[in-house]
Amino acid sequence: MLSEIAFYGALETGLIYGLVAFGIYISFRVLDFPDLTVDGSFPLGAAVAAMLIMAGWNPWLATGMAIVAGMAAGAVTALLNVKLNILNLLASILTMIALYSVNLRIMGRPNVALLGEDTVLTPWYELGLEFHQVPVLLFVIVALVVLVLLWRFMKSETGLAMRATGANPRMARAQGIATGAMIVLGVALSNGLVGLAGALFAQSQGAADVTMGVGVIVIGLASLIGGEAVLTPSTVVRALFACIIGAIVYRLAIAFALNADALGLQAQDLNLITAVLVTLAIVLPGVRTKLTHRFSRKQA
Repeated sequence: MLSEIAFYGALETGLIYGLVAFGIYISFRVLDFPDLTVDGSFPLGAAVAAMLIMAGWNPWLATGMAIVAGMAAGAVTALLNVKLNILNLLASILTMIALYSVNLRIMGRPNVALLGEDTVLTPWYELGLEFHQVPVLLFVIVALVVLVLLWRFMKSETGLAMRATGANPRMARAQGIATGAMIVLGVALSNGLVGLAGALFAQSQGAADVTMGVGVIVIGLASLIGGEAVLTPSTVVRALFACIIGAIVYRLAIAFALNADALGLQAQDLNLITAVLVTLAIVLPGVRTKLTHRFSRKQA
């Protein structure tokens, strides 16, 4: 069984990775743009926010600048693809590699501690809640605000143009949509959300580290695919809710697996657990569809 602290810790981390899943939803599902930049833009957001907070900036302004930095990283990836005709996957790998050095430059060292610094969480500790409940409350609010903003954006003219670009680029160009601009905007927005997640993660954990982005793309994909397996994304709002649900379920599954004494799993087995969960998330919807068809045939 999970302790209360472990449970809330899983919720807290799941909500942060829900923001990452939002970003991956935009790039992978809306634009059909495989983007690995997130492994670099996640620690980029953390590094920018941490250094600005240490420089005396308001934590929310620092978090806003982390979003801008993430958007800039995404725009670089998209421009490499759109303007220089570099394959989208390769363009994202190039940016991700470059961001490792950029993050080291920003922080000046591999990691930065935020102990004793005011963060976006600091005022919320005065509400009288338990220490481990405060981040969950704040991150629920942030995730819901981002969800509503994304939902409204996807229903706007620009959002519909972006969705058309991902669905059928040739037809979108025929309708007068600047598909290149839509790709740049979409990938920038995607990595801006990942930068936001990185900034919140650094403030939640009290440190920013240059290696904290390793495997974020896998976690985001696991959240996205797992959420879609739980909640069929028939509409945009359902797809966005699926991102949050998938991220929370993923983190809870990790926490249960690591805390189940019968399984004998340890922290070093995290990548193995992730691989198994992603495989199950990919396979189960197909199995469910086959079973539904067989059941329908038998009843017919």
